[in-house]
Amino acid sequence: MTRVVTYDPFRNFRSIQGEINRLFDRSWDESGDQLAQLPLRVDIREDDSKLVIKADIPGMEQKDINVNVDNGQLTISGERKFDDKENQDQYHRVERRFGSFSRSFQLGNATDVKNINAAYNNGVLEVTLPKLDEAKPRTIQVQIH
Repeated sequence: MTRVVTYDPFRNFRSIQGEINRLFDRSWDESGDQLAQLPLRVDIREDDSKLVIKADIPGMEQKDINVNVDNGQLTISGERKFDDKENQDQYHRVERRFGSFSRSFQLGNATDVKNINAAYNNGVLEVTLPKLDEAKPRTIQVQIH
């Protein structure tokens, strides 16, 4: 049986472009090959009444995480510090990343900025962005005359 295979001449270019985009999304530390800023990965979910952003930020205390809303932009930031400075010379390998992180999101006009809520539990930050009442979907009854 013969199989038809389509040729995509740009497949490799898209792969290279993805790698370049990931590289420029990060800033490198001058002192070596370590990233100066930690990547902050998020999940964003929306329903009729709210938008929920979840970010994994393990190994931090709540006081070291900042959630700020300014001029229609939500920013999540903080810094994970190396906590064992006095025994630093005794480590054979340090693979967990330390440093600052920041991620910003543009808020829509439908966000109720006054009622934004953030909770940190078991290494997961959950930011709830409620929608304004006028932005929530509603059903309109059609009258027949």
